[in-house]
Amino acid sequence: MSDKFFLDTNLWVYFFSKDPENKMEKVTGIIDARRLAPIASTQVLGELYNVLTRKCIFSTSEAQSIISGLANRTLVVNIDTSKVVQAIEINIRYRYSYWDSLIISTALQSDCSILYSEDMQHNQLIEDRLRILNPFLAGD
Repeated sequence: MSDKFFLDTNLWVYFFSKDPENKMEKVTGIIDARRLAPIASTQVLGELYNVLTRKCIFSTSEAQSIISGLANRTLVVNIDTSKVVQAIEINIRYRYSYWDSLIISTALQSDCSILYSEDMQHNQLIEDRLRILNPFLAGD
């Protein structure tokens, strides 16, 4: 099984905003415990910048610095046509929103074995290859 893992945007928000602290600590623990750096996508970088600035968590220049740093410390995967086409198929089959389906598609095409998200169905196996885990559920 692959050691590659993908973090949904909301987990990055907790990580950088340090709020709530218990969620930031959980995300930090996930990153520290894994052999490989997390995988992000251009979609996640854009969503993260939007949340950090729209919710006034950071100024635009601070958020820009965060995004640049994250891009340098993780493998950032570009969104391309094959991911969009697969996202639509995932949307139809699993009924996730298009944007969540695009994250799932990107994680699949990046050979990730785990997608951490609190917004998707916990413990669901996608295409017999990608497990969605909510790290904030008790016992996980």
